[in-house]
Amino acid sequence: MKVEAAPLSGLLILTPTRFSDERGYFSESWNLKRLKHHGIEIEFVQDNHSLSRQTGTLRGLHFQSPPHAQDKLVRCARGALFDVAVDIRKGSPTFGNWFGIELSEENGTQLLVPRGFLHGFVTRAPDTEICYKCSDYYAPDCDGAIRFDDGEIGIDWGLNGSPVLSGKDAAAPSLSDFDSPFVWEG
Repeated sequence: MKVEAAPLSGLLILTPTRFSDERGYFSESWNLKRLKHHGIEIEFVQDNHSLSRQTGTLRGLHFQSPPHAQDKLVRCARGALFDVAVDIRKGSPTFGNWFGIELSEENGTQLLVPRGFLHGFVTRAPDTEICYKCSDYYAPDCDGAIRFDDGEIGIDWGLNGSPVLSGKDAAAPSLSDFDSPFVWEG
């Protein structure tokens, strides 16, 4: 597995090796023993799988606050999406900065999003499926969101028109109205 640091401290890009033949391919998307070699020692407790039927479906920007903050390992099982993480760790030199990467069935790339980051994505193809591992269980009382189009963050989603949003995401507050519970630990 290829492991690369993204431009924001803590974010990692993981690209599993694919073994292909005439039948298709096989890849190992997560192996704790192997990834400990790269300093990654996250124990995941929950796997999530979502389907977005329409191109331009935008989900995010989401987080889960302490004591149930989550590390996430995100990959695209079918279709294609633009995946985004935003640093919301107080005191971080990159607070409010974002990083985006294309994840697709074709490229097999994954993004490891640590706690202290917002996460969101927009689909680039119909019937896109996203799979992600979480290091803590879903806790509704710790669930939160920040506006996807917050001008302070300035994400270029590459949209051609209005996104398909949930009511929760459409009504999310801005970053300036948010008191982050996450702290940069240098």
